[in-house]
Amino acid sequence: MRTLDTHDEPALHVVMEPETASIPAQSRRQALDWSLVLLSQGIEHSVERPENSARWELLVALESYAAALEAIQLYQAENRHWPWRREILQSGLVFDWASLAWVAVVCVFHWLCSVQPGLQRAGEMDASAVGHGEWWRLFCAIWLHADLSHLASNAALGFVLLGLAMARYGTGAGLFAAYLAGAGGNLFAWFLSPQPRFSLGASGMVMGCLGLLAIQSFALWHRIPAARKYVLSGVLGGVMLFLLLGSAPGTDLLAHAGGFVSGLVIGAALTQVPRLKSNPMINLLCGLVFAALVIWPWWLAVRAG
Repeated sequence: MRTLDTHDEPALHVVMEPETASIPAQSRRQALDWSLVLLSQGIEHSVERPENSARWELLVALESYAAALEAIQLYQAENRHWPWRREILQSGLVFDWASLAWVAVVCVFHWLCSVQPGLQRAGEMDASAVGHGEWWRLFCAIWLHADLSHLASNAALGFVLLGLAMARYGTGAGLFAAYLAGAGGNLFAWFLSPQPRFSLGASGMVMGCLGLLAIQSFALWHRIPAARKYVLSGVLGGVMLFLLLGSAPGTDLLAHAGGFVSGLVIGAALTQVPRLKSNPMINLLCGLVFAALVIWPWWLAVRAG
């Protein structure tokens, strides 16, 4: 019996027989992985499990032994920090139906504005008014829509994207993060656009949800170096969707872009919080702050109007 060292991996024990050499594997999965490696090199072999043994082995012809061993060693070296199979993100809930509650509240605000038209004037995004200290319009404008078609498009897309974001970050944390991203989009548009400027709608918040989803794997960047391509591909995919959904003619491109970028920044920060989705206290606190940032700005808006 001859033992060969394969760096940090378990040693490969080779039992020489008249016609074949046996390369033991630690498990059936490892044996099948190595089998694929040998197949890719055109090395004939068989995978067997000896009687009364918990291990598996690969049988190769004696003349192919050196090439088989070299192929396996190269495979181990190349995949030392990136196993053949790895679960990138945790599995589980992929959609949070609580986003329906957000849709319901948006619809209620639209109905209230039809009954009391003054609410829209008090809460719409007026750049000049914000410049004079009416900061609450950054939040109030998210709940307002010009007509039913405007409401329907934002509610339908927001229901899907917000549900996905809330499932990824937690019900309270995802909702609060998307709301902040929407306000960030309004702030971005106010800062860059000339005055006077009027706008309203939840599209900045919807694009913020897209940013949150595009950056959701950012936590893997430092933990798994090879996962950087997944992070970058996620962001690029989000940019492509943003160009498709958020840059249509007649839309508020500045607010959309600001919401998307705000979602990326907020999402990158949230991914650094361990077990955020499963932490009930953080999600409860985020939900309470979200509720406060709905009630307080509207109270100020109604009082000022």
